Amino acid sequence: PAEKAMVCFGNMFIELPKAKTQEILRQDQEELDEEINNLRKELRVKVNRLYEAQGKPELKGFNLNPMSAEEMKLINRILEG
Repeated sequence: PAEKAMVCFGNMFIELPKAKTQEILRQDQEELDEEINNLRKELRVKVNRLYEAQGKPELKGFNLNPMSAEEMKLINRILEG
C-alpha cells in the first residue's frame, strides 16, 4: 500500500507506516549529525595536541567550521546576481 514503506533493520525487512518511517530516519540522521560534529571537534583537539608534541606550530585555519546549507544557498544567490 502507498501509506506503508518497507524498511531494512539489520538483516530483516519490516513494513511500517510512512510517517513512522520518516520519523525514525529523521531521528537517526540527527543522531549521526551530532556524532559527526563531536568527532570533528575531538579531531581538532587531538591534531593540535599532536602538533604541540612534535614542536610544530598550530595549524592555521584548522578551527574553521563548514558553512550550513542555508549559508551556501545565500552565497549562491549572491554569486548568481
